[in-house]
Amino acid sequence: MRVLIVGSGGREHALAWAIAASPLCEDLHAAPGNAGMAGVAQCHDIAATDQAGLIDLCWGQSIDFVVIGPEEPLVLGLADALREAGIRVFGPSAAAARLEGSKAWMKDFCTRHAIPTAAYHCFSDCQAALAFIEGRDVPLVIKTDGLAAGKGVTIATDKAMAREAVIQNMEDQRFGAAGNTIIIEDYLPGEEVSFFALLDGDHALALAAAQDHKRLGEGDSGPNTGGMGAYSPPPCFDQDLQDQVMATIIAPVLNGMRAEGHPYQGVLFAGLMIVDGVPKLLEYNIRFGDPECQVLLARLRSDLLTALLTVEEGGLDHFDLRWSEEAALCVVMAARGYPGMYEKNMPIDGVETAAAAPDVEIFHAATLRDDQGRLRANGGRVLGVTACGPDLSAARTKAYQAVEQIDWPDGIYRRDIGWRALEPDKNKKGDGS
Repeated sequence: MRVLIVGSGGREHALAWAIAASPLCEDLHAAPGNAGMAGVAQCHDIAATDQAGLIDLCWGQSIDFVVIGPEEPLVLGLADALREAGIRVFGPSAAAARLEGSKAWMKDFCTRHAIPTAAYHCFSDCQAALAFIEGRDVPLVIKTDGLAAGKGVTIATDKAMAREAVIQNMEDQRFGAAGNTIIIEDYLPGEEVSFFALLDGDHALALAAAQDHKRLGEGDSGPNTGGMGAYSPPPCFDQDLQDQVMATIIAPVLNGMRAEGHPYQGVLFAGLMIVDGVPKLLEYNIRFGDPECQVLLARLRSDLLTALLTVEEGGLDHFDLRWSEEAALCVVMAARGYPGMYEKNMPIDGVETAAAAPDVEIFHAATLRDDQGRLRANGGRVLGVTACGPDLSAARTKAYQAVEQIDWPDGIYRRDIGWRALEPDKNKKGDGS
């Protein structure tokens, strides 16, 4: 089978790594890909949002199956365009992708289908949003309605911070049109968990849970990022919680989307807050998380490509998955200055040495090679150093040992990934995002 992976981040490198190992995969392609993906796939310089270019690539390369990694092309309807062209694809339709493409639509969907989530109000008028804040208690959560690359969430601990977030989003257009409408939510204190399931339109299959670190700094401080690290499984998430999530948060999407005429086919990512033992929804995403995908696939022992094909064909009710009992942990290395301004094209050495260690995989998120073949940074989040071990502590030790082998003076990373699980004496509250 000839497979194309759409995207260029760490999530897509992890998907490529897992799919390349499948006995069903005869030839693997990526668009646009990155320097790491080039080690397992033929990369093509076609943007993930270039629908016509990707369809032409599929025809030219006789692609049998397309796996779409990032959210933006899904929201823009790439899966629909591929299906209309007669090309098999893993990923939800644009109508189903509204679960992530519009947080306002998603929250209204939760209301229609009795999905437990934080109380909220939506605003398209800046002055009305500012007036609303004055009558509410803090903390408050302010979110852009549209896509903002994982950075459109502010946890406002006081009203001045809440007002600033509203003005930045709606008047200053910090995230462009994504902030024309905003959502103001009540803050949910608790333990934050990322949970994933596969849906084929008629059935849902649980994958696994992970916990990520969204904040830039140690102790979950500083600005939100796309994710500075993750680990799986989270000790706080047991089978009882998984059963609750499948019943109250995943099944309503399966049934609700089908009832509304838009069956959901793809992976569903539920961002959860566990409040006094009860899971509540923070938000849905329509793709694998990044860096959660890296730790999930490091633990997966079943054939990923077979699972994704089953989603497209139907039949998840007869499918099962095997998982390693080991833990996995990922440390994200980012460019200095991220999530703000940062320099590109900085050289990185030592990655091959670091990746040679047992139980270590290094997933590239934003890399390229220069004319001399030297690896260089090409974005904000650049590498995902991922390791497995018999327990979370061992996995963390291996990951940081690998990080130390990488020579990148312009790179930054957190030194406390996994602290919420490994240092229980600290305040273990989620960020409510």
